[in-house]
Amino acid sequence: MIKAVLWDFDDTIFDFSGSERRGLLRHLAAEGLPSDEDAFDRWRRLANVQYRRFLSGELTFEEQRRERVRAFLDRPLSDSEADAWFDRYIALFEAAWSVFPDAAPVLAALPHRHGMLSNSSTHHQERRSTALGLRHHFEVLLCSDRLGCAKPDPRAFLAACEALNLPPADVAYVGDRLDVDAMGARDAGLLGIWLDRQGSDDPVPEGVHRISGLDELAALLTPG
Repeated sequence: MIKAVLWDFDDTIFDFSGSERRGLLRHLAAEGLPSDEDAFDRWRRLANVQYRRFLSGELTFEEQRRERVRAFLDRPLSDSEADAWFDRYIALFEAAWSVFPDAAPVLAALPHRHGMLSNSSTHHQERRSTALGLRHHFEVLLCSDRLGCAKPDPRAFLAACEALNLPPADVAYVGDRLDVDAMGARDAGLLGIWLDRQGSDDPVPEGVHRISGLDELAALLTPG
């Protein structure tokens, strides 16, 4: 029987991508730069490259932000210049923060313990979940910056289970990434649940459960 649900946060509960898009396009327009879908796609590609460097330990969280700005603007910037540019973007990104409509009702309704396991930084997820009025739902909040490992490393999932004082078989993990979240959780012995809001054509691997919305969770987690 599943006793607790561990959650990914970005693009599972928090509409990170939608908030990022709205905030970035407003920022680029304010900076006098092209503010179109091509610019947003380029920003996301560069973000993924630099964030992988952070997850591998090559860069700190702050360094990957600076490198993202330098690569996007394609010019050398001092740390303070890159930080200032990113801070102006962050202000508009935060103004655009939103939660998926199905998230808060499900968190409130499920009769399970809840925890968060994220590959972001602890500071940012504490701040986001608090600002969005959701922090009280999570008994534990663990992030890769303090764990020293990141999903899909089994150690990340097992550390979260240990924090809940539950064996992996008693814990479900819900996330929007098939490989990093659902398959990573499955391989660590948890119930891996892939939140596929976009209706992907990708096949569902053995041992992974796919849902298209969080309102499908209750039926999946209820015995019998």
